[in-house]
Amino acid sequence: MKIQSTEDNWNANLYDKNHSFVSMYGTNLIESLEVSAGEKILDLGCGTGDLTKKLYDIGGYVIGVDKSHKMITQALSKYPDIKFFVRDVIDLGYHAEFDAVFSNATLHWVKQPKEALNCIYQSLKPGGRFVAEFGGKGNVQIITTEIIEQIMQAGMEYEMEQFPWFYPSIGEYTTLMEEAGFRVTFAEHFDRPTPLIGENGLKNWIEMFGSLLFKGISSDKKDDIVIKVENKLKEILYKDGNWIADYKRIRVRGIKE
Repeated sequence: MKIQSTEDNWNANLYDKNHSFVSMYGTNLIESLEVSAGEKILDLGCGTGDLTKKLYDIGGYVIGVDKSHKMITQALSKYPDIKFFVRDVIDLGYHAEFDAVFSNATLHWVKQPKEALNCIYQSLKPGGRFVAEFGGKGNVQIITTEIIEQIMQAGMEYEMEQFPWFYPSIGEYTTLMEEAGFRVTFAEHFDRPTPLIGENGLKNWIEMFGSLLFKGISSDKKDDIVIKVENKLKEILYKDGNWIADYKRIRVRGIKE
């Protein structure tokens, strides 16, 4: 679910070890879903399954799906009692099966939002709800702008097609939701400065989430670029022993009518 690519670039162990904040910040998103016992819920872009497990524990009949085979393998090993499947958000294949679709930190990886929203809409029963949070306009802009600048300063070409994310504004995304058939009942775009733990926090973040920006660049050159990015951004984003990423999030809720 995470990337529009045939490659599976995810490191599930690194994700669980250094990026548990992804699930942590998704916990209060679950509260806004208002799950009732016995409801059938689709966790879209479930990663290694931590939030799927929370949905399961509060009484939902939950299915977790992700595009990454590595993430699903890890989820199945951690939570064998829950159903997890490899599925692509733009080809889910579900029809009026779910009371709710939940998605945390996934939809900014989907560069075909119309197709994704149509599949989500089709997955829901009439009256079903869709709750999601993901990167919005300006998300990690300080970090990604500096990475791109350092790639170009190193004498290498950078094409915008390499940018792996879709960071819409509220107006952009809610319009797409309405075009898909949703009645949008809530939308928010907010700053969420996010600690990246430890001295290597930014480097680990780039390794986990930003590898596609370095497509075609050797490991040695990539390492040099990352060091330069760290040096340039330390004054701006490094505070009290931790890096603070400039996250900006969108949270939406819609009803299938």
